[in-house]
Amino acid sequence: MNYFSSKKPYFIAGPCGAEDELQLQNIANSFKHIAIDMIRAGVWKPRSKPGHFEGRGEEALKWLSQLKNISSLPICIEVANKEQVELALKYGIDAIWIGARTTVNPFIVQEIADAVKGNQVGVLVKNPINPDIELWSGALERFSNAGIDNLAAIHRGFSSYDTMSIYRNKPNWAIPIELKRRYKDIPIFCDASHICGNRELIPMVSQRALDLDFDGLMIETHPNPDQALSDAKQQLTPDQLSQLLSHLIIRKPLSNSSADEIEQIRQILDSMDAEVVDLIGKRMELVAKLGKIKGDNNMPIYQADRWREIVKSRTNWGEKNGLDAEFMLNLFELIHDKSIKTQIHILNELAQDRPAEK
Repeated sequence: MNYFSSKKPYFIAGPCGAEDELQLQNIANSFKHIAIDMIRAGVWKPRSKPGHFEGRGEEALKWLSQLKNISSLPICIEVANKEQVELALKYGIDAIWIGARTTVNPFIVQEIADAVKGNQVGVLVKNPINPDIELWSGALERFSNAGIDNLAAIHRGFSSYDTMSIYRNKPNWAIPIELKRRYKDIPIFCDASHICGNRELIPMVSQRALDLDFDGLMIETHPNPDQALSDAKQQLTPDQLSQLLSHLIIRKPLSNSSADEIEQIRQILDSMDAEVVDLIGKRMELVAKLGKIKGDNNMPIYQADRWREIVKSRTNWGEKNGLDAEFMLNLFELIHDKSIKTQIHILNELAQDRPAEK
């Protein structure tokens, strides 16, 4: 069965980690009254540091196998190597997902692709931890080359050093949008839980994903999230999950009318523009730091050689992306002008703070 193309939107939910048999039974029973299509559960938990909950391993697979007695829903788990794949298949797991830490390693991805070759198992591939669409694409292609037709991608956001971000992992929506453009027949789901890291943000991110025509959602759900052994802050209770799903606006499939097509393109443009504005803001923060260094070292603000280098390199970048030289020059003249004004402001502030010479 091709799970991920069976309906849209497709909803996957379940606990971050499979902690005990009763927890899983409670989740399965609660999902009988919620429109969930697949149960997810972490069997092996790749933690950043030792000493934290790392999953129950094969014992959890036994519990998940027993869930089939009380639930008709398919089950998916994360795997990170060949041995884990073999155990998943042994216990009749319906689908596996490849985590962000695994996607970054083509050798391990290929090992897993070889292990699932010839099996009718679903495979979901999360984006790598860093915003590298080629790694993500490569992982998907390795499974496609292995004959996996039941294939999907999961957008879980990207790690960032930005401590001011409201997200645990920044969404960078333009990247999954580009992936969707490249692979129109591969469904893409949004793991809103890992993007947010905070259950309060999950409804907003979930709706944004559906507005961008994602094929479904993956939401971490726990009977008692505050007592969870991992990722407690980003998990919902089954009741909260039910409420979330009932309030989501499900967009209608595009018709042949121009109005619908225009609306979809505008939603994508809005998301991309938000990313552009965010990057320009980050650039100006660095410009301010540059102005401070120049002021402390009594250096000139405008440096002609640097400006010539910017015009040349940015023009070349633009031409490679179908943007003419005049447009790129006008764009970076505006950015450069704002940069100069920002640095002048910094220098003026430094001058005011210095004591007057006698």
